Amino acid sequence: MYAVVGCSRCSALWILEGEAGTATCPRCEKRHQRERLRSFVETDDADHARDVRAAMLAERSGEGEAFASVGSFGKTEARATEPVIDDESYLEAAGIDPEEAAAAAEGPSGGSTDRRTLLVETVSALDDPTEARIVDAATARGLDRSTVESMLEKLVRSGTLTEHRGRYRVL
Repeated sequence: MYAVVGCSRCSALWILEGEAGTATCPRCEKRHQRERLRSFVETDDADHARDVRAAMLAERSGEGEAFASVGSFGKTEARATEPVIDDESYLEAAGIDPEEAAAAAEGPSGGSTDRRTLLVETVSALDDPTEARIVDAATARGLDRSTVESMLEKLVRSGTLTEHRGRYRVL
């Protein structure tokens, strides 16, 4: 059960759910006995209660006619989740080729994997992960040599990898 009620102190309108014994005004925080609150409508449909409250607020502000053209709350909420423009049209309007954007999203590894993850995956995949083999495999996957060498050092310092006698291992 939903009820659109009004505060006797500040005239705020709000929706009560259920048959609460007391209710607190969201604006002035006055506590009211439920049976003493003025109830404008009682309904089992939450959307109907929202529509009534919204219509009353629109009338108060002199925008009743504009509100009438908007439609019900449920329909407006459903329309709000629909995209206004598709991704391809948006990119084209911004001067970006959608096919190039899709290719860039794929990245050098064929997926949207960052460099750190790519390097860790490379170390895990190798049978004998020496620095030279890691550099060769990672450069084949699109990373440059200097980046791989500096990242290996950083990953060892951070504890993601360990290096013992020239062999790397993922921790």
